[in-house]
Amino acid sequence: MKKDALIQALQSCGALQRGHFVLTSGAISDYYIDIKKASTNPRVLKLIAQHMTPFTKGYDLIAGMELGAVPLVVALSLETQIPYVIIRKQKRDHGTGKQIEGPSVQQKRVLILEDVTTSGGSILQSIQILKRNQAILEDVLVVVDRESGAREKIIDHGLEFHPLLTVEDILS
Repeated sequence: MKKDALIQALQSCGALQRGHFVLTSGAISDYYIDIKKASTNPRVLKLIAQHMTPFTKGYDLIAGMELGAVPLVVALSLETQIPYVIIRKQKRDHGTGKQIEGPSVQQKRVLILEDVTTSGGSILQSIQILKRNQAILEDVLVVVDRESGAREKIIDHGLEFHPLLTVEDILS
């Protein structure tokens, strides 16, 4: 699938913004990629899922951290019929106390999704939680990589890193 169509879709839904922004990582940026604008737009969300589909071959489950990755895992699950799990940032203190919602990840091949990566902190947290629960991890798939260190950290953890788009793709 063509990157240009995805970039155009992100632009048309207002996901690409200019201004002064403080990112989750604490970094300051003159642009912001608001994937939530894309993931709340059915047409753009479906396009993202279609772009992600080729990366799902052989996976038992799709996983994503709350909140940003949830619409992505749901859309990709609907597109591919692969079940998904949602990773909580913190373990629940009530009910079942789960940190992973959905089927067991134990000894299952799990594809990790993320909306936007900067430093990779959220992805590393997802990797640690899934590994503690004995998931088999090989790949991380993101919509946009801001090219600020996430790739290197993920590779250092022994996983492959696949961005649909990089910041260079978008801003060039």
